[in-house]
Amino acid sequence: MVFINPKTDFAFKKIFGSPQSKDILISFLNAILYQEQPVIQDLEILDPYQAPRIKGIKDSFLDVKAVITGNKTVIIEMQVLNVLGFEKRVLYNAAKAFSIQLSTGEDYNLLNPVIALTITDFEMFPSSSKIISRYRLKERDDLTDYSDDIELVFAELPKFQKGLEELETLTDKWLYFLKSASALKSVPQNMATVTEISKAFTIAEEVNLTPQELEELERREIFILDSRNAIRKAVQKGLQQGLQQGLQQGLQQGREEGMQQGREEGMQQGREEGMQEQALSIARNLLDLLDNETISYKTGLSIREIENLR
Repeated sequence: MVFINPKTDFAFKKIFGSPQSKDILISFLNAILYQEQPVIQDLEILDPYQAPRIKGIKDSFLDVKAVITGNKTVIIEMQVLNVLGFEKRVLYNAAKAFSIQLSTGEDYNLLNPVIALTITDFEMFPSSSKIISRYRLKERDDLTDYSDDIELVFAELPKFQKGLEELETLTDKWLYFLKSASALKSVPQNMATVTEISKAFTIAEEVNLTPQELEELERREIFILDSRNAIRKAVQKGLQQGLQQGLQQGLQQGREEGMQQGREEGMQQGREEGMQEQALSIARNLLDLLDNETISYKTGLSIREIENLR
């Protein structure tokens, strides 16, 4: 068996956002959002395109969008590349999904909560070891809740390090599926026992894709590969430029410091030589008037220097 990579947006949408994927999405969301409790009993998969109500407002496209139990809207995005401004895009998509619920003249009380679930193939929060993290609006000091109407949930795949034999929970198995399905050659026995995961593997089998879908998948994978290489090249170029600039600045600073040090040493040497010449001149004028010891005391010259003058 060959499985498509669930981390590409095309594959993720096909596995979790297709009309036949309702039970898969329910199992996945209950595992990630609700600690495997059967909170979501039913859902409706929606068009993931978020059209603005006001002309001039930016469009946004999601991977999967659904209304779950309690009339909550869940928007889901699988993100492979850590692009500039991505954290703001997550917030923008959540705010838009919240705001476009109302039509002109409708009351704000009709707004239902929105959960933005973002799965990343990079570390979003390197300072934290948590795989799944949740954010809400809270008071800054005492952390009391302002509202749970918008919640941001992140699942960072690189932080999930369990191997196949270590999978214990349903959450473990879904995270492993996202991270490693494309590297497997068959459905693992300890995952096949979960009906929804087994079905997800079936949808993800490359043999079940049409030629057009395979072509689209290949284009997406090439785009991701090219983008990653472009990012690596940009990082390397930035490092090289930074190193070169740092060396140039260091050399320039070294030259400036050397010139300054040379000026200071030259001035000091000049002052010392000037004082020495002045002392010798005074000593010459005193040779016929004072003895060597007195001249040495007055000028600071040594007895030997004065004897040489005589």
